[in-house]
Amino acid sequence: MLDDMQASRRQALKLLSSIPLLPLGSVSAASMLLTACGGDSDTPAVTAPATVSFDSASFSSMAAPGIADPFAMGTTSVGSTLNVKLSDGSTQSFKLAYNPFFITGDYVPDGKGGYNLSGGYVDINNKPILDTSLPGLERQFFSDCADGTSLINLDKATVAGIKGKAVFAVVQFEYTSNNQAGKSMYGQLPSPIAVLTLDQDQATGKLTLVKYHNVDTSAAHMLWITCGASMSPWNTHLSSEEYEPDAFTAATDAQFKAFSKNVFGDETKANPYHYGHLPEVTVNPDGTGSIKKHYCMGRISHELIQVMPDNRTALMGDDATNSGLFIFVADKEKDLSAGSLYVAKVGAGFSLDTKAEGAALTWIKLGSATSAEIEKMADTLKPIDIMTVATKDPADASFTKINAGGSVQWIKIKPGMEKAAAFLETHRYASYVGASMAFTKMEGTTVNAKDKIAYSALQNIQGSMIKGNSAWNEAYNVSLDQALKAGGVMAHTLTGGQKDTAGAAINSEWVPVKTKALILGEDIKADALGNTANPDKIANPDNLKFSEKLRTLFIGEDSGQHVNNFVWAYNVDTKVLSRLMSMPAGAEATGLVVADDVNGWTYIMSNFQHPGEWISSMDKAAIAAVNPIVNSNYKNKFACAVGYLTAEATSIKLSKV
Repeated sequence: MLDDMQASRRQALKLLSSIPLLPLGSVSAASMLLTACGGDSDTPAVTAPATVSFDSASFSSMAAPGIADPFAMGTTSVGSTLNVKLSDGSTQSFKLAYNPFFITGDYVPDGKGGYNLSGGYVDINNKPILDTSLPGLERQFFSDCADGTSLINLDKATVAGIKGKAVFAVVQFEYTSNNQAGKSMYGQLPSPIAVLTLDQDQATGKLTLVKYHNVDTSAAHMLWITCGASMSPWNTHLSSEEYEPDAFTAATDAQFKAFSKNVFGDETKANPYHYGHLPEVTVNPDGTGSIKKHYCMGRISHELIQVMPDNRTALMGDDATNSGLFIFVADKEKDLSAGSLYVAKVGAGFSLDTKAEGAALTWIKLGSATSAEIEKMADTLKPIDIMTVATKDPADASFTKINAGGSVQWIKIKPGMEKAAAFLETHRYASYVGASMAFTKMEGTTVNAKDKIAYSALQNIQGSMIKGNSAWNEAYNVSLDQALKAGGVMAHTLTGGQKDTAGAAINSEWVPVKTKALILGEDIKADALGNTANPDKIANPDNLKFSEKLRTLFIGEDSGQHVNNFVWAYNVDTKVLSRLMSMPAGAEATGLVVADDVNGWTYIMSNFQHPGEWISSMDKAAIAAVNPIVNSNYKNKFACAVGYLTAEATSIKLSKV
């Protein structure tokens, strides 16, 4: 708590949404400016007090919850503190807490006097998709897997019932884990996406949900396994479609057939080439939203995109085995509907040594295209029109051996189909042209604009990255002697004036030219609780977001090696790593957002998904103690939370009088 902290002349620094942290600009006492009482020249002038401003921030780390406190293990747990240093040398501390907007499956206001089912699933006709697995208990499916989120501030919002200022959050739901009968539903339902209208209290910064709007995704053929997300510099929500369906096997794939059945009522109607792209949601001032897909950014396992400050260059996560590092350079600012796609070739020297120089990156251009022309190809082409794929050596020199999806394949591109291959069979084509398709689960991305450094999360460092593995290819220049299942975060140096491998200029000042390890997890033998990665280090990083004002890289975990997944803060100047928040046991930390300034307030948002998805190494006694708590809090594991971190105090004085 904040022990007699004086109340601020500018509203308090509020870390997340519900309760304020401090506005991170200057905090001035000049509003108390004193002047001479009269015109007497002998009257001494009174000098205005000096401006007191934000200098730096740090976090005090919380302990990982343990079996001694099963309630902390079974829900969101926060025991961290934000410490703010001011320019006059004084400090203030803010104890943090978590505030959910809702638990999925709750009915929430639709802004019209009615209610919507949060996280609810609908088909291509926007009709509810029902779980009929238990006769007599039929209900609409809702998600237990909230994921990518954006926090958007628009001028002139028109939503009724706002007492402060309207702020909008876009939230997507990746999948639902099981039906009521316990059968896995992964990837079998179209991912919902919603716009939340939040009422921002201008005295405290607290955010309150006043409207929940389901975005109609039917014009985009619905959405496939939406995962991480980011906000564009032009205030739109950049979504994702992860683990693109394999067009060569989709017709016989049970998962994709079930998806097609649930979307269209016909298990043969869904077209795999319509999925694996980059959806963009535009929020309207009335709290509604519209969506479009960009088909020209590569059909990969889109995880989390980061658009650079030029409004044109996008670094993209690729959450797959034999994944690559991709950038897209748009033809025009603030318009991702046309541009050029590139994939990295890693030079010598790739390692996990955080003190090493790092490995150079060069860029292979895969092609230039518009979204409209690739969408037309997706509508009309079959996979066999584009290439031939063999899973056994055809003993034919016209085929090229590649690595894709963790396996060796042989492909032959059909004449004239290079562009279609580049944008619809991107993983296979990138391997075909010699890219370093070496990574395992290259997930979240973010950028430190001041230092021109981008960050990428490697959730795992194994498989295709390890010498001798069946998915490893020496030519990719990523050859590690030993796996690090706990993963790590890579840092990429950004610069301009680059040319692709064919000698053509890359029209961007934000091209990654070097990659090196920044921060790593540590594999361990299972401890008493069941952690197989050091609980005091990151494990299996996924979501990444960087705060320019806090100079802090925020890391959310998707870990089967930590019993409780955490959100971490890593100060890039002091190199201090702090644990901010613990998710319910078995849950993945998702939906990470860091908004430095929303009407003067700073927010850190975080969701989680699939609570109670126990890891095999977890102590059985711990499971027995925690399981009823998870069940009680999250609808017997059918639900999750959407919310944010906040400070406990609502009024904090930052100025000195």
